Amino acid sequence: MKNLYIALSFAVGTLTVTAQNKDTKNADNLYKKFEYVDAAKEYLKLVENGKSDGYVYKQLADSYYNVFNTAEAAKWYAKAVETNQDAETYYRYAQMLKANGKYEEANKQMQKFASMSPSDSRTKSFKENPNYVPRILSKAKAYNVNSLEVSSDKSEFGPVLYDNAFYFTSARNGARKTYGWTDEPYLDIYKADYNEDATITNSSPVTNLNSKWHDGPITISADGNTAYFSSESFKEKESEKVKELKAKFSQVYLFKATKTGDTWGNITALPFNSKEFSCANPSLSRDGKTLYFSSNMPNGLGGTDIWKVAVKEDGSFGTPENLGSKVNTEGNESFPFIADDNKTLYFASAGRPGLGGLDVFEIDLTKGEATNMGTPVNSEKDDFSFSFNGKKNVGFFASNRNGNDDIFGAIPVCGVDVITIVTDAKTGAVLSGAKVAILDDKKNVIATETTSANGEIKYRVECDKPYVVQVSKDGYEGNTFAVVKSKGPSTKVDAALQPIDVIVTPDEIVLKPIFFEYDKSNITQEGAFELDKLVQVMKNNDKLVILAKSHTDNRGTDRYNINLSERRAKSTVQYIISKGISASRISGKGMGELEPKVDCGKDCTEEQHAQNRRSEFLIVK
Repeated sequence: MKNLYIALSFAVGTLTVTAQNKDTKNADNLYKKFEYVDAAKEYLKLVENGKSDGYVYKQLADSYYNVFNTAEAAKWYAKAVETNQDAETYYRYAQMLKANGKYEEANKQMQKFASMSPSDSRTKSFKENPNYVPRILSKAKAYNVNSLEVSSDKSEFGPVLYDNAFYFTSARNGARKTYGWTDEPYLDIYKADYNEDATITNSSPVTNLNSKWHDGPITISADGNTAYFSSESFKEKESEKVKELKAKFSQVYLFKATKTGDTWGNITALPFNSKEFSCANPSLSRDGKTLYFSSNMPNGLGGTDIWKVAVKEDGSFGTPENLGSKVNTEGNESFPFIADDNKTLYFASAGRPGLGGLDVFEIDLTKGEATNMGTPVNSEKDDFSFSFNGKKNVGFFASNRNGNDDIFGAIPVCGVDVITIVTDAKTGAVLSGAKVAILDDKKNVIATETTSANGEIKYRVECDKPYVVQVSKDGYEGNTFAVVKSKGPSTKVDAALQPIDVIVTPDEIVLKPIFFEYDKSNITQEGAFELDKLVQVMKNNDKLVILAKSHTDNRGTDRYNINLSERRAKSTVQYIISKGISASRISGKGMGELEPKVDCGKDCTEEQHAQNRRSEFLIVK
């Protein structure tokens, strides 16, 4: 249903006349009247009766595209592109493939689109980073997302919260006639109560604003007394009559309403509406001075763009201004929402690199570039109409990821930047090329990167949670550093590494004990740091041949301990080999409990047992 407020193009005659014939006339007329559900049925009949060609396949695919039936759209675009098609068809095909998670196939179609439209901004974005999807998916999660019970089995979108009043647009009014585009009832503006426990109850239509046509979404001024909302030009008795279709076509207009008591009234159309184009999806800045909206009016960059217009103190309006290429593309941008700071803009785009369908983007209008908000706000499906209430620290958006346009909540994840600076502990010099990993409290590695020339790495993690960073570099003793719990915005970790200074005797390389966990043979992180010292010595002395002897404590049977120590010796040897040391220079032997470091018999303490679980490194040659 949101397609009504994305495409906004109600011009007649966009079909290629030469491709139509008497067989397609009925389906074409339904398509021209935006009755895509019924149009698809008629095009399918042509396919079944052997009367299909590239034109029919494209129209069938476009019908499904307009109702976001991604699987069927992709299926028929695949047939359509077997014949020559325009560039936009390949772009739409790529979008539908992405919406089904088929990113490699989507890239192939984007390559075709790019070759046909080399100057298109979407082409430039694609060529700059054709494999952008992993980068989006790897972004730190900024929100926790949950579906809201306010959604019904019909389309809901355009959610926005003002104080404790929650407004949204819905097609749930089943008593009204259905709209041919989606075969759903017409849209209405609804209001509900937002409760202290974050539940949303008592949804009801805003009868003073709703008409028998499409109404919504809505935006309301900070004082709650002025509203701007979308509706159809039929409200102004303005439409375009097409005789051959026996139908009238409207545009989407923007309207203003003022409140008297608890009643909305004095509804007037905004002066820049036009029968030649549509304006929709308004969002008013909190200072009341700027109205943002989407429109396909002339002098834009693409299909639907984001525009703004000044709201003057006397209630009049300035001239609409296009937000330009930092927001808009040759594709469709829609559903703007301006945040409380009057500079952060959220909007939906099908023209920028995304995960599929519409994705939500954000931009600081005073600087910077538009960025994809990543998962879980965005998905392979349509994600759009994002809004954010700063006072309650909660966002809302719509998505059809569950098969229908539903409303979701978005709770910000408290984030803190962990800034790790790696230095030489003796000289204080910063160390580039150091490997820095950050781990959670379950020792799961979240990310691993290498320091740049300034010796610094920054990770974004959740607030008030325990983390550690593990740091290593050739020639230095690896170490772990605790990250102080913080609410942000940042916390600093000074990771000073000691240069490796290993004691080498004629018979042995002396390291700190390589302890193992009880009854286990895997190399721990602490053990790895020590073994890295051995690796460094062996790299510096390429003639050294080492025997690694592994010992256990005296718990367990003799046979079991011999087998366990053999496994530990093998793990130690394998680790050394994995660091590039030849297998001919390192061997291992399990000693079991035969040579305890502390001969404590049956009365060993836990500390003494730990001392006996160790490895030793003898110089064989």
